[in-house]
Amino acid sequence: MKGAPRYAIVLALALTVAPLVGQTTTSRTRSYVETLASARFDGREAGTEGERLAGDYIAAQFTRAGLKTAGDLKDYFQPFEFTAGSRDGGSRITVAAYANDRAGRSSTVDATNEDAAGKASSIRALSFSDDGEVRAEAVFAGYGIVVPESQNFGYDSYAGLDVKDKVVVVFRYFPEDADKDTKAILARYSDLRYKAQAARQRGAKGLLVVTGPRSPNAGELIPMTFDTAIAGSGLPAASITAAVAEVLFRTTGKRLIDIQQQFDSGNPHVTGFALPNTHVVLRTSVTRVKKTARNVIGVLPQTGRGGPDKPWVIIGAHYDHLGHGEGGQSLASREDAGKPHLGADDNASGSAVVLALAEALSKVPNRSRNIMFALWSGEELGLVGSDAFAKKPPIALDQVDAYINFDMVGRMVDNKLTAQATGTSTAWPSILERANVAAGFDLNLQEDPYQPTDVATFNQESIPSLTFTTGAHVDYHKPSDTPDKIDYADLDRVVDFSAAIVRRLMDTEPLAFVKVQESQQSASRTGLRIFTGTVPDYTSNAKGLLLSGVVGGGPAEAAGLQKGDIIIEIAGQSIANIYDYTYALELLKVGEPVKVVYMRGNERREVQLTPTARK
Repeated sequence: MKGAPRYAIVLALALTVAPLVGQTTTSRTRSYVETLASARFDGREAGTEGERLAGDYIAAQFTRAGLKTAGDLKDYFQPFEFTAGSRDGGSRITVAAYANDRAGRSSTVDATNEDAAGKASSIRALSFSDDGEVRAEAVFAGYGIVVPESQNFGYDSYAGLDVKDKVVVVFRYFPEDADKDTKAILARYSDLRYKAQAARQRGAKGLLVVTGPRSPNAGELIPMTFDTAIAGSGLPAASITAAVAEVLFRTTGKRLIDIQQQFDSGNPHVTGFALPNTHVVLRTSVTRVKKTARNVIGVLPQTGRGGPDKPWVIIGAHYDHLGHGEGGQSLASREDAGKPHLGADDNASGSAVVLALAEALSKVPNRSRNIMFALWSGEELGLVGSDAFAKKPPIALDQVDAYINFDMVGRMVDNKLTAQATGTSTAWPSILERANVAAGFDLNLQEDPYQPTDVATFNQESIPSLTFTTGAHVDYHKPSDTPDKIDYADLDRVVDFSAAIVRRLMDTEPLAFVKVQESQQSASRTGLRIFTGTVPDYTSNAKGLLLSGVVGGGPAEAAGLQKGDIIIEIAGQSIANIYDYTYALELLKVGEPVKVVYMRGNERREVQLTPTARK
């Protein structure tokens, strides 16, 4: 550890900004929440200027508390790179359609991603496309939707259609005129990634998507939206304008609007067809947009000599939020769309607890353990910041006795505070009970550590962990999550309660880690009924599904899968990324074993996995 740097300018800024609301208060958390959730930080989206300013503010508070830097970090910041989106790197398509008549007439179109003015022209790669070049005949597959047999709803756009080594052309969205129930089922499988996987599974070389003339955004290119999966879809894929599509369908003698109308009924017996005498040369290029975000980490070193075998305790919370909610996770109403999501409870409240604890514990004279305070970024992207920490920790993780996390702790109702992951050590219930004597919370203890917050990262590293929350509310992921709705008196009580827990950790022997078995409260990011017990690594660029761990007692553990394995096939479906895996789970049935093909290092292995029902 090295001495902390002097953030003189930032400290001066912090002193002038907090509290922003000019009212006198004795709360130890209010100024932190009001500053972090202020308009100045613009929603604190990872990799933005607002997140950078928020990180600087946190570093200034660490300086005030006298914290040191951790390990070989030169300052309080641990930068990490992540994929923030994608843009077209110069895709191109050439279509040659030859009429089958005596005149031998032909039509050609040569379209690129940019016109002479540099504006989007007639083709754009989809955000998940692989880079590559395809030369092949074209075939039309309607809406390109396949509903799994498990849904007891017969709809397969590829029925009776040979697409092997072809470029598949499909409509965007789902049938426009289908009845409400049919449309609900088809919409579930209309995601473009699912369409790409369905084409790839059937041997297609490439995918072209056109927004039909009867659909919203008729004839327009599909925007390259944010895509959290770094891995591609396994084949070149692009959207094309109506003008390019008209050339593709010219040899059929039919208008595009008439073709779409046939498919818009949702009738599963309306089938696709080959596009005769039509040849496509497709080149796709996707540039992944990289950004850098920062974890903010400070340390209070132990005082005195000696100390336990595991001398570290980590206290953490994520400080990032959604910015203006343009990444797809916003729950804002149409009227509030695009407004700054200030994230007062999610998670300025948890960050405020960590900052207040740093200030309070810095005044404790006898510390038998080193205490690390970590404010994570990238949590809203899939625990990216804490994952980066675990992959390159500034200290040895086997020296960490416990991790304590706070996520949304500012909106308490009826004195209820939930403590999750209590099953990761048999010592937690007793520690919590004793610390709560003075606090007096109505504690709700949940053993499950498989939560969609940073505690999951440390559970996968076999570190006894806790995470606290006061629960979700109507303002979750909306611009209306503002500082005026935080209960600061109760938030201060959370600080006192947590300080008591940390002080008890100073006096205890190292905690023994317990791997928690599957729980009825296990969080699911997918909402699927099938349970396999796999914990995906959402930040991996591996071709396949990299496991960051397996749920204790779950099917994956029973089958012998473990952290670091890469699943490349399940139930006969090839897996290129997390989206493929989620789609493939729809094909599984409870209690029926399926073959899983995976890589362990450089070795290809196979195993039988029996899914169970998600409780």
